[in-house]
Amino acid sequence: IQAAWILKTRALTEMVYVDEIDVDEEGIAEMMLDENAIAQVARPGTSLKLPGTSQGGGPSPAVRPVTQSGRPITGFVRPSTRSGRPRTMEQAITTPRTGLTARPITSASGRCVSLGTASMITNPDGPFINLSRLNLAKYAQKPKLAKALFEYIFHHENDIKKALDLAALATEHGQFKDWWWKVQIGKCYYRLGLYREAEKQFKSALKQQDMVDTILYLAKVYLRLDQPVTALNLFKQGLDRFPGEVTLICGIARIYEGMNNISSATEYYKNVLKQDNTHVEAIACIGSNHFYSDQPEIALRFYRRLLQMGVYNCQLFNNLGLCCFYAQQYDMTLTSFEHALFLAENEEETADVWYNLGHVAVGIGDLNLAYQCFKLTLVNNNDYAEAYNNLAVLEMQKGRIEQARALLQTASYLAPHMYEPHFNFAILSKKVGDLQRSYTAAQKSEEAFPGHVDTKQLIKQLKQRFAML
Repeated sequence: IQAAWILKTRALTEMVYVDEIDVDEEGIAEMMLDENAIAQVARPGTSLKLPGTSQGGGPSPAVRPVTQSGRPITGFVRPSTRSGRPRTMEQAITTPRTGLTARPITSASGRCVSLGTASMITNPDGPFINLSRLNLAKYAQKPKLAKALFEYIFHHENDIKKALDLAALATEHGQFKDWWWKVQIGKCYYRLGLYREAEKQFKSALKQQDMVDTILYLAKVYLRLDQPVTALNLFKQGLDRFPGEVTLICGIARIYEGMNNISSATEYYKNVLKQDNTHVEAIACIGSNHFYSDQPEIALRFYRRLLQMGVYNCQLFNNLGLCCFYAQQYDMTLTSFEHALFLAENEEETADVWYNLGHVAVGIGDLNLAYQCFKLTLVNNNDYAEAYNNLAVLEMQKGRIEQARALLQTASYLAPHMYEPHFNFAILSKKVGDLQRSYTAAQKSEEAFPGHVDTKQLIKQLKQRFAML
């Protein structure tokens, strides 16, 4: 009976199992209500929340687009890179909540509850185990049963409190010598937001048994506490004990990328490829870096490598199309974009393709085609700030000042972290003689991108005009 019970428990767990190490999405609550910061004003190069302070000499926003938090757009979408960290609660709540990016208020509860309820539908007789009637102390004394039961409670039922009680009892029964239970207690504490307690458990488990997974869990804790330097040191110590471990090298590369230290990130991604030359994330990130470093031909080789490996999706053909265009291989450009449109799975992906086609049209000087492409972008995704900005520039060239102004205001509202709409609005306002609005917009542009030379010159000119008045 016990064997059948364990088998069913394991099967139900596997149905909804999510690897806790890699899939870690921050919800609005974690972003805005997180008070685990060590210092309110971090030193340069020590915070993921303020990556603009990096000393690594990353690309400027003029070359590479950035997220709300100032991180450069990565070459590979992970849960933590899908959208940036909003600076205010208002921004967090008004982020475009589409089918792809709608986030639960807290990521852990939202994601796991939806997984749990999906699995419950398949069980017409109600839950397999009634947790409220369980005698946890009895199960804690049977190690094999306890481990299967813990995973069922943690993953399938998402009852973290019950799982923590069982883990604590089992650890006590094992006289605190079983490292596995310590890791599970750490996972429970992490899910409950008790990061310092989780850190103690993971450290204790590492002393008993050196495991790569435990190092990755501990690094997650440090990243959530916004201590990327501590996480980097932990990964590097782990590499001394596990030389060539791909997940550790990749973890270091991701942190450097998050801190805008792109050169170091690329070095580590190359080290990943030395160990595993089919690592999709590393190939995509190196290709993306070459593209933004004005080396589209080299980027093209990396993206073609992904194609040879069997990656066949809209995003890849989108990137291939752009690389072909900038590498002046015009015969392949439109073919790649046609493939991308054919493979697009939703309206967001279709909007990306039309937006890039608009760029190609601007590059070849066909402004009417560009106008149509940007309009089609907005048909597919009405929150596409970059398309509003580019449409406004085309409207300005046609002399339609009011339409351009309205489009730029929409773009700056949708993406306050972008400097382009603010700068274009400042230029437009200066042209029509509205110097005060121009100055306000220029200041916002400078705040979004402090190193933008044209913005600085514009502010200087406006100050001189104000002095003359």
